[in-house]
Amino acid sequence: MGLGVRDDADFSGTKPVEERHRINEANLAEWMSSHVEGFAGPLTVSQFKGGQSNPTYRLDTPKTSYVMRRKPFGKLLPSAHAVDREFKVIAALHAQGFPVARAYALCMDDAVIGAAFYIMSMEEGRVFWNPTLPTLEPKERHAVFTSKIETLAKLHSYDPEKIGLGDFGKPGNYFARQVDRWTKQYRASETDLIPEMNKLIEWLPKTVPHQARVSVVHGDYRLDNMIFYADKPQVKAVLDWELSTLGDPMADFAYLLMQWTMPGLDGADFRGLNIPNMKEAEEIYCKAAGVPPIADLNWYFSYNLFRLAGIVQGIAKRIVDGTAANAKAQESASRRIPLAQAAWAYAQKAGAS
Repeated sequence: MGLGVRDDADFSGTKPVEERHRINEANLAEWMSSHVEGFAGPLTVSQFKGGQSNPTYRLDTPKTSYVMRRKPFGKLLPSAHAVDREFKVIAALHAQGFPVARAYALCMDDAVIGAAFYIMSMEEGRVFWNPTLPTLEPKERHAVFTSKIETLAKLHSYDPEKIGLGDFGKPGNYFARQVDRWTKQYRASETDLIPEMNKLIEWLPKTVPHQARVSVVHGDYRLDNMIFYADKPQVKAVLDWELSTLGDPMADFAYLLMQWTMPGLDGADFRGLNIPNMKEAEEIYCKAAGVPPIADLNWYFSYNLFRLAGIVQGIAKRIVDGTAANAKAQESASRRIPLAQAAWAYAQKAGAS
């Protein structure tokens, strides 16, 4: 969720499957043998370190490696963790040549491993968790950011109807629907009173901006949700599509730019690092997308921080319920109040009182 600077080594790579995330590997191998083209065991299962929403596994065979994403075990919030939607959007975008993993097969039968899941290709490459890219040369840093931004513009260029995603969401009134959705998710997972969230829940629906475009919206488009080629500074695969839907591309665009206000890029020496500043990032996107500059981003920043606060409130609730998927979940959950306060500060800049 772009909630601070993380060390690449802390989150990259795999680990043995945690006890609470164990699955029936024999059942999985049997299912894959009849549903995944070219599958041949034996199967070795490990778990990726990053990610605390839908648990993600690496599946290795002698010839091929795969990735499995599954719903969490236990009681879930309504509409959360819809792996079937992830599978659908990845399959559609892969067919267009957009950089995503290949979607192999979807299983909605809980009897196989205890929860719905899907299998996709394992895309080898580089994942960067620290947005200042300390391991790269300055020339490569600028190219990584340019590729990341231009890839988002490419996503927003597709007509959802023409790529088989016309029914992937309701295209209009995107922000109004999202504010309503995250208000409901927040209320369903509320554990204590956060005054700023109550103010935002009242203010945001009354001030929704006009929607000019409709596209596939990723929903969590940030540096560590993509894999770069090992040998060139170019996006190889965009990951984590669980929040994707149809809507206003301004949501992704503002979320992208908001990362310049977060720990890591906030206050960075952009010229010294050779990383685009926020204005330059906006120019790269607008040129690639063919859209004019945006006059006022404060409402969008407020909305995105409100949504992030809602997401981490869900993590906080799952800690209480004992179903959060990562030991670092506690750290994320602790950020919900600062996020709500920051969201309200941007709301005030946009005219809230």
